[in-house]
Amino acid sequence: MAISVFDLFKIGIGPSSSHTVGPMRAAVLFVGALRERQLLERVTRLEVNLYGSLSATGIGHGTDRAVIMGLMGEWPDRIDPKQIAPRIAELLASGTLPLDGRLPVPFDWQRDMRLLDENLPYHPNAMTLVAFGESGELHRDTYYSVGGGFVVDAEQAAAGQLDQDHTRLPYDFSSAEELLQLCKRHGLRVSELMLANEKAWRSEADIRAGLLRLWDAMRECVDNGLSQEGILPGGLNVRRRAARLHRSLQELGKPNVIGSTMSAMEWVNLFALAVNEENAAGGRMVTAPTNGAAGIIPAVLHYYMKFNPEASDGDVVDYLLGAAAVGILCKKNASISGAEVGCQGEVGSACAMAAAGLAEVLGATPEQLENAAEIGLEHNLGLTCDPVGGLVQVPCIERNAIAAVKAINAAQMALRGDGEHFISLDQVIRTMRDTGADMHDKYKETSRGGLAVSAIEC
Repeated sequence: MAISVFDLFKIGIGPSSSHTVGPMRAAVLFVGALRERQLLERVTRLEVNLYGSLSATGIGHGTDRAVIMGLMGEWPDRIDPKQIAPRIAELLASGTLPLDGRLPVPFDWQRDMRLLDENLPYHPNAMTLVAFGESGELHRDTYYSVGGGFVVDAEQAAAGQLDQDHTRLPYDFSSAEELLQLCKRHGLRVSELMLANEKAWRSEADIRAGLLRLWDAMRECVDNGLSQEGILPGGLNVRRRAARLHRSLQELGKPNVIGSTMSAMEWVNLFALAVNEENAAGGRMVTAPTNGAAGIIPAVLHYYMKFNPEASDGDVVDYLLGAAAVGILCKKNASISGAEVGCQGEVGSACAMAAAGLAEVLGATPEQLENAAEIGLEHNLGLTCDPVGGLVQVPCIERNAIAAVKAINAAQMALRGDGEHFISLDQVIRTMRDTGADMHDKYKETSRGGLAVSAIEC
């Protein structure tokens, strides 16, 4: 199974990679399947069936709206987020869905958008789309949104192909131990090894340009988050804080990137809050590796780039490549899906990735990078996914800020050592997988346990 840095980092929209980005991509793929079978013009009715976690928290995560946008032919990396609400309102008023953006099909929201209280095999994020014609059913397919915007259909899931890319890589690795051995054997830094692997898909120029485009999207997301104020949508009346915090921090002196002042921590908090408030509002961002954890990796990189006068575009590339190496290990050997293993798979993985990326640009050896990632993930083990109201707001927004600071601390601790440590990253990833398997479903993105119900009790 080959995973690219561009699989882990994808431009999309909020509030969830698994519940918004993935379902939108699945719906577009369904439209493509209808087109290939020359069935589009014969469709007279569409039915959307959401299961498991997509059903339990789909409304709060915008799954229903995302699927509709996908059926209209929109991709998450291209759609204008500001157009979603008015287009949904138009559909509700007219009862007509423009399939593929051009073919009017009747759509009764109450009848055709079905949230079902059952689970399908293979993954808790499941959805079945059905197209009908004059004589009955034309085509149906089931899709699984397996985290980070990754989507597989029923056939791929049944074959165990939760990732179907089998590209041959020059330095393929499936464990941190293998990664370290490859780095040592070939005299490579982690970012250098990752760059060599990425060349199996595209040229070095395209890799660097693509990573810098991701960085531009991350910066734009922060800027948007710093400029917006008011109440986040969804009904919890959560107030945006980033703009006000930014104004107060601008009155303070600028800390050095290596320092550990209270002011420094507040800047990291600021960048993470800005991203995740934009995510909660349905804005554009980069999955890193998911939307629910999208603020951690950008926050650490923003802080490094803003306050290190020697920072360069090359650091952005090395940071994202170093972070992706750890993300690949988390996805291969555990999960980055909150619906599968809880928030340890999202925020925990992102914290480990950010720690690894920062360690890389600060000159860490591969062993120190592995240690930084291990520290970052180890201290997020057992973290539940329990969003209040099914919204990616409480505790998700603050959780990103806390984990971003934790990632910096993990990198600093690792850089003070020589890479030797008691528990390996591989062991921690396996523990995350096992903990997720043992975790009760009500703590895995269903909003049926933890803080999600505690808030109601209060």
